[in-house]
Amino acid sequence: MDDNTDNIRHFGMVRRGGLEPPRLAALEPKSSASTNSATLARSNTVAWAPFYPIRLYTVANPPAPSPMPVDHYENFPVASRLLPRRLREPVAAIYQFARSADDIADEGEADAETRLRRLAEYRDELAKMAAGIPPQQAIFLRLARAVSNHDLPLQLFSDLLDAFCQDVVKTRYADFAELQDYCRRSANPVGRLMLRLYRAESPQQLIWSDAICSSLQLINHWQDLGVDLARGRIYLPQEDLDRFAVSDAQLTSGKVDAKLRALLRFEVDRARAMMLSGAPLARTLPGRIGLELRLIISGGLRILEKIEALDYDVLHHRPVLRALDWPRLIWRAMYS
Repeated sequence: MDDNTDNIRHFGMVRRGGLEPPRLAALEPKSSASTNSATLARSNTVAWAPFYPIRLYTVANPPAPSPMPVDHYENFPVASRLLPRRLREPVAAIYQFARSADDIADEGEADAETRLRRLAEYRDELAKMAAGIPPQQAIFLRLARAVSNHDLPLQLFSDLLDAFCQDVVKTRYADFAELQDYCRRSANPVGRLMLRLYRAESPQQLIWSDAICSSLQLINHWQDLGVDLARGRIYLPQEDLDRFAVSDAQLTSGKVDAKLRALLRFEVDRARAMMLSGAPLARTLPGRIGLELRLIISGGLRILEKIEALDYDVLHHRPVLRALDWPRLIWRAMYS
């Protein structure tokens, strides 16, 4: 990624999810592995999502709305023109770190042992930073400058690595508390890093940020249910599967019935409530930063509406944001 360009580079994956209006890039919350990714592309479109877990796509090369699978995702967007220029470089450094580590965890054909070893090398680089040892690799030199210039907590980067490692070895979640703990490390650190850059870190702002980030992560899980299932991951908590009498066999068979719809309605409602609980954060952030966050919130909520419009059939279709969604999103961001 060039340091001094207003263009964005992004990928057709998050797993963490698309939309493509003129001069704006597509949005989707990411799923499974905290930040997954796809084929690198350069776009002259403007991205409006600087921090929370979402997926970007180019206008020129939008993803197909269905069927699945999706080849590549990403959980972290890059610096956009809505960001103050002084923050674009540190945001890009955070993105590059998270994106590359997430790719190690979730892309390619490497075995689990190799993935964990390479992620351990990232952790070693963070330890060197903490000890004041200058990094040797460009990605960590860039990150070290951002950490030093903006006093970014290294623990938040370590939390992201914990989540990436977890994606290598863990494919099921017993209950919602366990899934929330994953979101705490896979998504919430990005929002907290951005709030540090904005110098907006009151206890309430952190609570709101965590709610938005975790909600976006959950939205991406439910949006990418079929994609993750093909990867051998099920993010639906086992307690919820049991409560609604949905079995693994049903999921793998692709059967969408009243039981699965009831389960996903429950998950969608919970993600929406979480998002709305964090939404007041956007009104505490100034100017374009607040507007950008309101757009992100609107986009996440719109994905939930699209899941509902599919009658919860996310085993065979992935809801994505399209150009026609933008007027609605912009209106909501500005006036709701």
